[in-house]
Amino acid sequence: MVVEVQAYSGYKARERPQRFRLGDQWREVREVTDRWYSPGATYFKILAEDESLYVLRLDEETDQWTLEAFTAPSRSKAC
Repeated sequence: MVVEVQAYSGYKARERPQRFRLGDQWREVREVTDRWYSPGATYFKILAEDESLYVLRLDEETDQWTLEAFTAPSRSKAC
C-alpha cells in the first residue's frame, strides 16, 4: 500500500520517517525500532503514536514509500 510520509533529512535525505498518513489520518512516529537495507530499498520498523508497529519501505529509485506490515498493539485485560 502506497503511503505519504514526512521524513527527517539530516546526514542524508529521507534519513528516517517522522510521520505518515493512512487514509485521512496522520500517525506520528514515536520510535524507529529497526532499520535494514536491501538493494534499492530501505525498511523502517516503527512504533507509532497509536502503539502499533509498522514496517515502511522506501524505494530509493522511485522515492515511493509503502506500508509493508502492520501489527496492532496487544491488549491485556485487567483482572
